[in-house]
Order: sequence, then structure tokens, then C-alpha cells
Amino acid sequence: MTHSQTTDCVLMIRPASFRMNQETAVDNHFQQDSGLDVDANELAQKEFESLVLALQDHGVQVIVVNDTVEPETPDALFPNNWISFHSNKIVCLYPMLAENRRMERRDDVFKTIKDEFNFALEGVFDFTEFEEHGKFLEGTGSMVLDRKNRMCYAALSGRTDEKAVAHFCAEMGYSPILFKAYHRVNGQQHLIYHTNVMMSIGNGFAVVCTESIADSEERESVISSLKESGLELIDLSLDQIDNFAGNILELRTGSGDAIIVMSARARESLTTKQAKQLEAFGKLVYVDLQTIENYGGGSARCMIAEIFLPRIQNETN
Repeated sequence: MTHSQTTDCVLMIRPASFRMNQETAVDNHFQQDSGLDVDANELAQKEFESLVLALQDHGVQVIVVNDTVEPETPDALFPNNWISFHSNKIVCLYPMLAENRRMERRDDVFKTIKDEFNFALEGVFDFTEFEEHGKFLEGTGSMVLDRKNRMCYAALSGRTDEKAVAHFCAEMGYSPILFKAYHRVNGQQHLIYHTNVMMSIGNGFAVVCTESIADSEERESVISSLKESGLELIDLSLDQIDNFAGNILELRTGSGDAIIVMSARARESLTTKQAKQLEAFGKLVYVDLQTIENYGGGSARCMIAEIFLPRIQNETN
């Protein structure tokens, strides 16, 4: 089976009750409560629609599912933490740290993907049992997957457990590269809550904040693995990942062209040299996601669950 690093079809969840989630703010230091009296959900919905339209304008198929008002799930617009879709016709479900995020998991999403959009879905790998043991693995937030080279990069944290990563890799045929990544918050060093805010892998490139990997052996292991996989490294600063420059995603248009999706804030933080390096691999597509970034602590990549499931071929007489 050949494995593609990019897809032209994604799932996105339109928010119904977006706000700052106090349960996730404990270890997601990217979240900021502005204290302003604003309707965060209304602003987030506008930003959400802007991203959907930007992807559609570039030929990406976006399957939009509406979040439900009840139960209240303020982070529902980040579906990549609870579900991932794979080319072997498997869907994976993940254990999540915050209890109110576990309610985001919805069986009807499977039915929509399979029945309405004609994707082949033959099995579910359910890793959620790890929640019962206080261990977590929040999907492609916790793991940055090099699907082409079958490598899994995971920055260990309270949301990314080593045993859970190993179990995923054994089931799905990946080799794990484990490390710890840090950033500074109010002068103190904290673990980065999700791997996908400090690195991203596309076709032929990897953006990564090597500075965040404090241990020199772990840092060299990540760099060596990326280079051995034939990827051009674009190194980010700690300030750039605080502006979500690591939270980007390469997608493919219906005609096969590459686009690299990010927020306007992330794009603005890139140097001219870095932008040119990325543009060699695809067109940069960016929209303003300020409300979602500030209150949710996630950005463009977190909002997108890629669908790698093969499509069912219609039989013709």
C-alpha cells in the first residue's frame, strides 16, 4: 500500500458553544483570557467560515459537521484530537485529558463520512480505554505523523503518554520518535501541550522548533530522523511557535496542487526566507483566526481532520 502525506478532503466541525475551556487551560498555555466582554462563539464561527471558504476556494473538499449545543463542547472545532482517518480504511479514536472534551466524540460523524460521502470505512481502533488508566493521546495534536515514511513524532506531556504512543504505532505501523518540548510562559519553562504546535510535516519539508527540545540527544534524534526521511528542515523560533507558526498543514487541491494552510498570525511571524522555503512546496493560504487562537489555544491545523480513507468506487453496469 502506498501512503500519501496529503489529502484533498477534510473534516471540520462548526462550533456551537466556543469559549475558553478552563479544563484545558490548565496545561495549554497558548490559551489567553482577554477579559473582554465578547461573544467568542460568534467571532469563532466567522473565523471558522473564513477558513472553510479559503480551503474550498482552493479546491479542497470540506465536510462540515455542526457541533451540537448539548452537551456543551467548547473545543469541538478541534476534531483532530479525537479522531483520525487512515488509508487502510481505519478510523482511530483517542483518549483525551479534559473530561468535557470526551463528549466531542460522535458516532454520527462516522455515518456521515461513510454514507453521505462514500468513503470506505472498515474498522475502528479505539484507544479511549487509556482514559481509565489516566493516560492520554490526543490524536494528531499529540502526534505529528509522517505518513509517507511511517514515522510518528510525539512530544511527551500530560496529554501524550509514551505507552499510548507505542500502542498506536504498533497497531498502525509507525516508528515512534519521542521527546519533550518546552516553551517559556511568564519566565517559567513548561512542557508544550501538543506536538503539532511546534512541528509540522509535509511533502518534502518539516517545520520544527528544535530550540524547544531541551535534551540534546532527543533534539539530534528528531533532526536526524527528519533528514534521513529526505525532508528539508525549516527551523522555527520559540516566539514563532507562540504565534502558531508550527501549527500548519499541507493539503492537496482537487487538481493535485499543494497548499500550506496556516493562520494570518502564523504567516506574519515567518521570516522572508522561511516563507520562500515553504512556498517552494506549496501556496501559502492563511486567514485570521485570532479569537480561536486566543481563547482555544489552537490554530489552523487543529481545526482540520484529514480524511485519507479511500473512496468507494461506484459500480457501473
